[in-house]
Amino acid sequence: MGTSIMILVVLTTLGLVFGFILAYANRKFAIEINPLIHIVEDVLPKGQCGACGYAGCQAYAEAVVLNPDVSPSLCIPGKEPIAKAVAELTGKAAAEIEPRIAQVRCAGGEGKAVKAYQYQGIGDCVAANLMFGGQKNCKYGCLGLGTCVHSCPFDAMTMSAEGLPIIDPSKCTGCGKCETVCPKQVIAMMPLTASVRVNCNSKDKGAVARKACTVACIACSLCMRECPHGAIKMENNLAVVNPEVCRSQCGDARCLTKCPTKAIRPAVLGVIPGTENQASVEAVCASCRQTGVAG
Repeated sequence: MGTSIMILVVLTTLGLVFGFILAYANRKFAIEINPLIHIVEDVLPKGQCGACGYAGCQAYAEAVVLNPDVSPSLCIPGKEPIAKAVAELTGKAAAEIEPRIAQVRCAGGEGKAVKAYQYQGIGDCVAANLMFGGQKNCKYGCLGLGTCVHSCPFDAMTMSAEGLPIIDPSKCTGCGKCETVCPKQVIAMMPLTASVRVNCNSKDKGAVARKACTVACIACSLCMRECPHGAIKMENNLAVVNPEVCRSQCGDARCLTKCPTKAIRPAVLGVIPGTENQASVEAVCASCRQTGVAG
């Protein structure tokens, strides 16, 4: 019994001694943190998306407070209100931020894209891509397993029955997290005010692309020739639209009606890629005409 008590006393004494040592060391060598860092961090949306280029909101808060060269406008999800708030707190000037939203550059869902085989592996696009580039004949198309949906920190994406992501415009912040995880680079950011978009990512030549998917861009160049403002270019067998030129100069979006596969569609938000209807086309054209710019 006496030995047990002695051991208990010794251990308690050692605990107290080391506790005092640690407390003294913590106070002696403590690094004082600028309280403004926590204030700025509280303003940020806490998505931890990394769109600012830093490893989370706390890292960005530290950088923008302590480094005079770090812009207060790097928080893409926060958009202009957050940029102004951070700028006011840090005494910096906020640059203008153009709102953007995620775009799924593929309409090749079930019944449209031809499959090379039936995939039954892990429900992850990155894993499926390791199996000969995925189950679709088109090696540039959406694999439809929802890796982007699971990675979205703002719950702004859902998977449709056709196997294509749907972007919720009320939740999407344009952070780009989904863009970085997609192994096919199917998802890209586009300006929120874009008029038209290309629902295809294929770089194959026309005949190959059409054989793999009925709604693929076949590089026919009809859209490019129909555009009187030079807003559309062909790059690697794929139509690429300049949203700035299209938005500011287009008075008649003829590319929407001339595309034989309907790969070019109006930039209607919140719908399955490829389901934009004729009413949407007319709405976009009417919007263009209201700008007062001649076609």
